[in-house]
Order: sequence, then C-alpha cells, then structure tokens
Amino acid sequence: MQDTRVVHFYFDPLCPWAFRTSLWMRDVRDRLDLAVEWRFFSLEEVNREEGSKHPWEREWSYGWSLMRIGAYLRRLDPDLLDRWYLLVGTALHLEGRKAHRREVAEELLDEMGLGAETAAAALADATTHDEVRREHQQAVERGYFGVPTLYFPEHGQSLFGPVISEPLEAERSIALWEHVVSWLGFPRLYEIKRPKSAEDLAHISQKFQPYLAARDWRTVQKPAP
Repeated sequence: MQDTRVVHFYFDPLCPWAFRTSLWMRDVRDRLDLAVEWRFFSLEEVNREEGSKHPWEREWSYGWSLMRIGAYLRRLDPDLLDRWYLLVGTALHLEGRKAHRREVAEELLDEMGLGAETAAAALADATTHDEVRREHQQAVERGYFGVPTLYFPEHGQSLFGPVISEPLEAERSIALWEHVVSWLGFPRLYEIKRPKSAEDLAHISQKFQPYLAARDWRTVQKPAP
C-alpha cells in the first residue's frame, strides 16, 4: 500500500456523492490519523450553460456562496471549514433542509455558534470569491471534471472518487482506502467503472431522496472527459 498521510479533498457542498464520500474520508482520517484538507470545486461553474452568469457574478449562488463562507471560516480556523461542510452536507443531503438558501445557511451558522452575521461578513469580502475561484481553477488545470476528487500531494497524483452511496463498516472502510491508495502505484490506470443497473438506480434514488426533495435547481452535468 502506498504511504499516504495527507489528502486534499475537493468538494462542492451541493454534490450528494461528494458528501457521502466525505463521510467515508472522515472515518478513514480518524482511524488512520490522516490529515484531510478540504478544497473547493464548483459544479455550477464547470457545468455552466453557455450564456448564463458565472457564479461569482451573482449576489447569491447556491454552492459558490456556501464555499465563500467556507473560505472565510477556514481563514479563522481550518476546523471551522471542516465543521461547516459537515453541517451543510448533513442538512442538505440527509435532512432535506435547503442549506443552499441564504436564510438556511445563516441558521446553520447560528447552530455553529458563529452567528448569522458571519455570512454577511464572508460575502462582503470579495477575496473569498478569489479564494474559491483560485482553487477551482487549479483543479480544472489538473483535469478535474467533478467531485469527489482526491489529490495526494506526497505523490503528485489525483483520483476521482471513490463514489459511494452509503457508509461502510470500519473494516470495509479501511479496506476501501487501501484499494484507493493502491491506484497510486498505477499512474497510467485511468478508469474502472461499475455500470448501474435499474436496481442500483432505485437504491441511489432512495438514498438521495432528502437531497432531491430540497434541490431548487435543474441538474446540468457535462460529459466527463
């Protein structure tokens, strides 16, 4: 198994797949004492339809604005971003709360004990745009097309996934991690993918029901390269 102690986890808070993988990543982190650094990637931007506004051109843009708040919190303390992503993801993807709406985001900040005014401070600071945009652009230049994507700085390699729909028991969680990092030993291995049967799609639909009920947008996903 490849020796790995640091992982950069690229996410968009609106992505249900990334959130579920992030729960697995947190479990692995705690069991193996890894360092996980959260990084921003905008599905709104990468899947933007021709002629529509960039997310940084809107007063409030669902995932982008949540990441701007995250960037602001990370400057105060990286642990705050860790807590913010978990709280937003739990609200949207497990509880069906519309965390992408500003008033709900402010409620979540209150629940963190930070106060709703934290959102206004993050949005008033134009450099939070710059921070999210810089990390997103860096990811695009590396060829990233979606999330979850993991970057392993000790190896200079990136992997899209793993893409999972539910938590794993402890031993299976670590086993999956070992399989993932073993890919680092095969830098020209680009893709293995499991086709989704009708049963798989029904399972995913059931797992994602809170997110699907809370979603206020039409999903646009460009083909992966």
